[in-house]
Amino acid sequence: MPRAKINAIELYYETHGEGPAIVLAHGGGGSHLSWWQQVPILSRGYRCVTFDHRGFGASREAQDGPGAASFVEDLRALLDHLRIEQAALVGQSMGGWTVLGFAAAYPQRTRALVLCDTTAGMDDADVLAEQKLIAGRAAGGLIPKALAPDFIEREPALHFLYSEINALNDLPPKLLGGLFGLRFSPDPLVRHRIPTLLVWGDQDLLIPPSTMDLMKRRVPHARLALVHGAGHSVYFEKASEFNSILIDFLKTHAA
Repeated sequence: MPRAKINAIELYYETHGEGPAIVLAHGGGGSHLSWWQQVPILSRGYRCVTFDHRGFGASREAQDGPGAASFVEDLRALLDHLRIEQAALVGQSMGGWTVLGFAAAYPQRTRALVLCDTTAGMDDADVLAEQKLIAGRAAGGLIPKALAPDFIEREPALHFLYSEINALNDLPPKLLGGLFGLRFSPDPLVRHRIPTLLVWGDQDLLIPPSTMDLMKRRVPHARLALVHGAGHSVYFEKASEFNSILIDFLKTHAA
């Protein structure tokens, strides 16, 4: 099992394929397994990197470790370990904090940025106001709110798999305690003209699609993609459409 010894932990990762590097950062209900519908497609033309954030999946958090505060530097250290100087970054929900934080800190190493159903800790008053409402919207269980309302009935097998992937996580109680306190400026995206794509499900119950418009105000050159019939987990619920949107964007902006 490939592990990178970085920042006082062993971070689990996988690489598949050859070509320009693309990193997929999973959300709070997932792990590297979440991208099972993307990796076989992307790895045909890209060096596809997936990993488990510290405390998720096969990556363990150090005792009294920094938790989410180390996500950005964990990614930087992983890319150093893999000798990847520059990569396109894709982050869903929680993973958005990781990739936006990385792009803000290391714009020269970011070929392109894709944010999926995430406020990503963007340092903007309106976006942060939406972010404050997430916890209340998640009341009653995160998994039901992370999918379109009809997903369970429409795709029972996929819903079962989604829940099973989530069940593999055994998170330390304080791991995500500081996530919502992290702030990342989008200004480097604009200053360095980093190609940026925002992908949203039109039925996202946790972060409304209107958040895309708020984020675009700060990143005017960003492209928007709204996927109909999907909730908070477009990559999982509407994989074929998500993959087409992503590959089209990468071919244009991150080849």
